[in-house]
Amino acid sequence: MDRLVNTVRPYAWGSTTAIPELLGQEPTGTPQAELWMGAHPGAPSHVDRGTGPQPLSEVIAADPAGELGTAAVDAFGPRLPFLFKVLAAAAPLSLQVHPDLGQAATGFAAEEAAGVPADAPHRNYKDANHKPELLCALTPFEGLCGFRPAEEAAALLAALDVDGLKPYADLLHARPEAEALREVLTAVLTADRAESATTVTEAVAAAERLAGNGGPHAAAYAACAAAAHHYPGDPGFVAALLLHHVRLQPGEALYLGAGVPHAYLSGLGVELMANSDNVLRCGFTPKHVDVPELLRVVRFEPGDPAVLRPEADAAGDEVYAAPVTEFRLTRHVVAPGAAARRLPDAGAQILLCTAGEVTLSDGAGRELVLPRGGSAYARAGTEVHAEGSGTLFRATAAVAPR
Repeated sequence: MDRLVNTVRPYAWGSTTAIPELLGQEPTGTPQAELWMGAHPGAPSHVDRGTGPQPLSEVIAADPAGELGTAAVDAFGPRLPFLFKVLAAAAPLSLQVHPDLGQAATGFAAEEAAGVPADAPHRNYKDANHKPELLCALTPFEGLCGFRPAEEAAALLAALDVDGLKPYADLLHARPEAEALREVLTAVLTADRAESATTVTEAVAAAERLAGNGGPHAAAYAACAAAAHHYPGDPGFVAALLLHHVRLQPGEALYLGAGVPHAYLSGLGVELMANSDNVLRCGFTPKHVDVPELLRVVRFEPGDPAVLRPEADAAGDEVYAAPVTEFRLTRHVVAPGAAARRLPDAGAQILLCTAGEVTLSDGAGRELVLPRGGSAYARAGTEVHAEGSGTLFRATAAVAPR
């Protein structure tokens, strides 16, 4: 087992206090948005096996089968198939979607062939992989996820009683649902920005009034209006009202598949995803928005948000079931005084302590103490036991090791 030394990403929307508090560190006063645990080339974790710190990506590349197991290498190639994060949002993230595997491969190849620099602000695809993801709340967590039914979205827009929004509400009533959602989002994102800013300003003020009056959509109006104040005049406010407003309690999770528009608004959570950094933005952002590519990727399918609660499997582990093979998230509550428990074999894994203190040991008797915020990597075939008093999240691939 290896203790991980991880990188914190200082994105502007990050909390200045949540990740330092988790890690037991003094805040720096700057935003600390994401703690990355894994082997993504953008910010790989480091381990020290006696010769000094080394990127986990290089350790895996030197012996993929030994580190990951042959089943994972056969399924995903010679790389860790998942990326594990702690996410701390104090301000809203951009409204965004992620491509499916085919779209990512095609888009990445096209940008590579066109010679678009990897760090270009207009680059859409950082890699050729898809990015399904799962966010599990550690604190109350708020977000937007997936399209509302068109009739419901029309009602939210109409209730604002803003002239500039009435054509959108009419479209949502007049067309088949998927077609209507596509037409409205297209119209919102392609409208003249200066002209639409007045409509957005009026709509935000109206949403704040309605939020204060109560009613079934008061929380959604309040959340979307609060997000809009970070991005004055941004058409993302109108797009946000097309989406479900979601509140997660600690321990609840949200699964996001390809093409599902979403935005995280506030809270602290652990996030597990396929090993990718592909994002296409559609609002609440000063960054590049590629409308044609976005519309190619978005799935205009209304549906309830995929809120998950942990379910016990045959071994008694709390599992967050997601319909992907690249990752599997489990939660283990380690009870004080209980005998050390062997965790099920799972190939390469990353373990994160989010509460209390957990002692990990392997079959050879070596121990690694994880305080709150501490994390570890165990290569395939490592026998891992856990004891102490705390909460342990475990990221693995969802393929049977062999």
